[in-house]
Amino acid sequence: MKKSILSTIDAPKDLKVLSRTELKQLCGEIRETLIRRLSATGGHVGSNLAMVEITVALHTIFDSPRDQIVFDVSHQCYTHKMLTGRRTAYDDPGRYASVSGFTNPAESEHDLFAIGHTSTAIGLATGLAKARDVKGERNNVIAIVGDGALSGGEAFEGLNTAAVLGSNLIILINDNDMSIAENHGGLYRNLRLLRVTNGRVECNLFRALGFDYRFVSDGNDMDAVLDALIRVKDVDHPVVVHLCTVKGKGYGPAEEDREKWHYMGPFDVSTGKQLYTPEPVETYELLTRDFLSDQMKKDRTVVAVTAGTPKIFGFDEPLRRQFPDQFIDVGIAEAQAVSMVSGIAKSGGKPVFGVSCAFLPRACDQLLQELALNKSPAVILVFFAGISEGSQTHMGIFDIPLTIHLPHLICLAPTCKEEYLRMLTWGLEQTEAPVIIRVPGVAVVSRGAELMPSYRLPAKYEIAKRGSLVAILALGKLFALGEQVRCHLEERTGMAATLINPRYMTGFDTDVLEHLKCAHRLIVTLEDGVIDGGFGERIARYYGSSDMKVLSYGAEKAFVDHVPVREQCERYRLTAEQIVDDVLNIVGL
Repeated sequence: MKKSILSTIDAPKDLKVLSRTELKQLCGEIRETLIRRLSATGGHVGSNLAMVEITVALHTIFDSPRDQIVFDVSHQCYTHKMLTGRRTAYDDPGRYASVSGFTNPAESEHDLFAIGHTSTAIGLATGLAKARDVKGERNNVIAIVGDGALSGGEAFEGLNTAAVLGSNLIILINDNDMSIAENHGGLYRNLRLLRVTNGRVECNLFRALGFDYRFVSDGNDMDAVLDALIRVKDVDHPVVVHLCTVKGKGYGPAEEDREKWHYMGPFDVSTGKQLYTPEPVETYELLTRDFLSDQMKKDRTVVAVTAGTPKIFGFDEPLRRQFPDQFIDVGIAEAQAVSMVSGIAKSGGKPVFGVSCAFLPRACDQLLQELALNKSPAVILVFFAGISEGSQTHMGIFDIPLTIHLPHLICLAPTCKEEYLRMLTWGLEQTEAPVIIRVPGVAVVSRGAELMPSYRLPAKYEIAKRGSLVAILALGKLFALGEQVRCHLEERTGMAATLINPRYMTGFDTDVLEHLKCAHRLIVTLEDGVIDGGFGERIARYYGSSDMKVLSYGAEKAFVDHVPVREQCERYRLTAEQIVDDVLNIVGL
């Protein structure tokens, strides 16, 4: 049996002895390996299949790590990892879990940054280039940017700086005419114009900024990509190489439905069908979709806004077409989304911005200045918040300290479906303040929560169960854990603890907190987020001058990469058994 070329590649230097014919064969082997591995593990399918030829050409022409390669988002780095000593993580099923899905300096010297968010590569590359220049060194700096990433403000800032550096900086635009969903915005009109004119049209964003500009009509043509990179290697000025690729290249289902195959769970290669279709359950994504679409039909001033992730609140392509004037995708640009909803709200519209918790920090300044300072009554729905098993680049635990300390924001943490819908309805109706709602998980939970007509400040907590000695303040989706703690305490000691649903991450219900002093010695706070600067610490500060003791539970302030949720909770003593042990050590029962 003939030995595959891929099996001989242990480092980029191994590529340099291959002929062009062999490099093309290698691309085919890589693509087959990617499809086989992704069918078993799931992952970012479309972007990685599109990047095979570009990545092979990069490591053939340049000399990593001396030549510094920065991947934007870096979810398109699978081929890069295969060529830089991590091949077995893709061709050996027993080692599939040995690498992460993003670049990671802990894995290899060829990974310069741990990156999982978009629009970052050009800015990072300008820093690498400037450091090289001031040290008097000579090497290439290459930033690889997907076209979807260009919608982010940081990418524009990077381009603005890069254009005038006056030294070697190579920016590769991987243009597959897609972000996660379709691209939106004026920038993409110019990219399309460049594509249809083979880069010859006079109206050219990159040349207008001052870049040397090169165009490659087929970025999946090995010869064309190699020739383009040979021409720009060691250039003494900033250059943009615009390469047109096909998202999902080489796998029919991924080419046909590029949005669906941006990320896919395990699938059957022959049919493209997912192997594990979850049982249909009600989710907050679909609940939000149905609520918003109903509101948008009734009221044209209701506007749904996304930053490149329309399905986060269920807006698939048919639904987006149904509301062409009320659904807005600003591209992967959370800062712009927050600014825009602030403006819509200030002018009497009713905007709802749905965002992943991991991406919310990209709009820090806008949350402070445009939204909070101006009291713009927009609604922001934060999805996927809390401790998760995913990548360190997509952690959802940092949002509570980020938002609760900003003036004028009303930050709410519903415990269930009924409470969530009531808070969302009220948020749309009120005109006094910006409202952030921390969506309570993925699967919908129902309970008999006490609903309120208004969620204005000052905060009003729900006393779900009355007791004495110990009070449990269980925030948002951790209310279920609070119920378990109360039950365990009663089983072990016969003591009935007070159980409280705080509802609010911001503000205090001083009436309740003061009343607890009468018959309680210990407060237990539970939150599904980083504990430093979070909800529990604020409660501890409130009781700081009193005799009340406070035990606050949440996540550690640390980056966590692919650790099971149960293991993290045990590490943080965030299980019912551990919490009860701690409580009993303090109260002495």
